[in-house]
Amino acid sequence: MEEDTIVLYAAPGMGHIISMVELGKLILNRYPEKFSITILYTCGSVVDTPSIPAYIHRISLAHPSISFHQFPRVQNENKSLIGRSGAAIMFDFIRRNDPHVRLALQEISKSSAIRAFIIDLFCSSALPMAKELGIPTYYFYTSGAAALAAFLYFPYIGEQSTKSFKDLTETVLEFPGFKSPLKAPHMPEPMLDRDDPSYWDMLYFCSHLPKSNGIIANTFEELEPPAVLKAIAGGLCVPDAPTPPVFCIGPLIAEEKQSGDAAEAEVCLSWLDKQPSRSVLFLCFGSRGSFSGAQLKEMADGLEKSGQRFLWVVKKPPLDEKTKQVHGVDDFDLEGLLPEGFLERTRDRGLVVKSWAPQVAVLKKESVAGFVTHCGWNSVLEAVIAGVPMVAWPLYSEQHMNRSVLVKEMEMAIAVEQREEDGFVFGDELERRVRELMESEKGRELRERSRKMGEMALAAWGESGSSTRNLVNFVNSIT
Repeated sequence: MEEDTIVLYAAPGMGHIISMVELGKLILNRYPEKFSITILYTCGSVVDTPSIPAYIHRISLAHPSISFHQFPRVQNENKSLIGRSGAAIMFDFIRRNDPHVRLALQEISKSSAIRAFIIDLFCSSALPMAKELGIPTYYFYTSGAAALAAFLYFPYIGEQSTKSFKDLTETVLEFPGFKSPLKAPHMPEPMLDRDDPSYWDMLYFCSHLPKSNGIIANTFEELEPPAVLKAIAGGLCVPDAPTPPVFCIGPLIAEEKQSGDAAEAEVCLSWLDKQPSRSVLFLCFGSRGSFSGAQLKEMADGLEKSGQRFLWVVKKPPLDEKTKQVHGVDDFDLEGLLPEGFLERTRDRGLVVKSWAPQVAVLKKESVAGFVTHCGWNSVLEAVIAGVPMVAWPLYSEQHMNRSVLVKEMEMAIAVEQREEDGFVFGDELERRVRELMESEKGRELRERSRKMGEMALAAWGESGSSTRNLVNFVNSIT
């Protein structure tokens, strides 16, 4: 009898591979005997790192039912993309793996029954091929329901203007189920410029979401604004076609990424153990979020004036300040980036670490009372599970959407005011928001709300919880 298998296709990069592995582990935990999992991934992209093979080796040993299929190397060499955005180059690279996807699916089908093919949003070009082979295809959408609603609706918003969103500085965009509109230039970068191929790639991806058999989302029903879930289920986000079912199966949190060493982790955690209960503000901006030297000095200034205890993760400033992103963890002169004497003056109440901290473990510490975050969805979920309220400081991607929902609808965060043209935040603004979170009645309410949401996050995974039910519904739909 042939074996039932589920095939997952990860977009390039460690983060995307980890999220597919976590989904595979989740399915196997619930259905250990029912399926095997095969994860397809690319080779030769600009975001490949030496840590990927080591991670895959570790997972293969720990979870024998998960196997990995690496595609042959594809070169990044499309001449027509010279001068185009990094996103356009990445999306082109993924498309050039299409023949490998088809071959892999045909190969796996010889020995196994593929019950479902689950793809990343950026791997949408694989959807028509899988349909052609008669394989039910689902998306794994790794952000929240609000961003999903906006992505589903994006093709309709795109038709309402011939201008690029980046140029519509006075325009706000309304999305079904959202209380608060979003400024057009706050859409994710690849959607901002119609003259870049990435805009048309995103249009292709988003218009293929409704063509799938379903969308698995890394969130849980209790976290999301009911109006957003209702708008998606009611078909308001895709006016001219049926919306496939959405299965909220989160919160899925990856095990700590091994980007820092145990000694560094120990420094942070033992320092936190010495601080009073609920007294420390944690500042960290994801694996890539990074700031200019001028912005770091303002942040230091705001933290010092706030008088609060803090644990602050500082990354090397980006080469291009507009991106607010840095790749890799090169060494840099920390003291030289901060105001003179800052480290000495705040030594008794602050700890500044370079590049990395064990975020999941930090957020769970008794002494941590607040989290200044870029609103990347993984960080949001980690804070939710730990019951820690947030100061929202979005940098890139769909983080402005996440911020909007966190602040206005979920009421689990306070937003910093950012300068319109470049997102810069002044020190006294950071000081004000930090004090508001740590000292005010509103901060106390946010903390209470966050604590309750943390309990709901755990309950979603209980025997009769919403995420357990949704996972069962998904599996029933493929068997």
